[in-house]
Amino acid sequence: MPVAKLVGAVVLVALGLLFADGDRVRLVLAGLAAAALAGWAVRDLVAPVRLAVDAEGIIVREGFAGRRRLPWPAVEAVRVERRTRRGLSAETLEIDAGNSLHLFGRYDLDAPLDEVAEALRAAQAATG
Repeated sequence: MPVAKLVGAVVLVALGLLFADGDRVRLVLAGLAAAALAGWAVRDLVAPVRLAVDAEGIIVREGFAGRRRLPWPAVEAVRVERRTRRGLSAETLEIDAGNSLHLFGRYDLDAPLDEVAEALRAAQAATG
């Protein structure tokens, strides 16, 4: 995915140059969109692990490349939410840690969310 995002950023710049016709606003907008897409790709390269599990709890990514440990006693619920809106369905893995809620999509984890939720529940049950 990071490579696709970087290619998309290059395509945006190329399209901006091609269709700008001397209009600096179009060129700046294309450049800003390309920079945002490139930043998203860099984040994926700098901090590729979004979710990790160990005996002490769950480690989630927080912010651009930070990490936060959620100890098992703080994890109140792990569930997969499914919503359908306008004919499109979306799945989200929710980790409820009381005062914080952590959301992950299918492309964040690169695995089926039901399997990830079951693995998290099994790891939590194994610790106590």
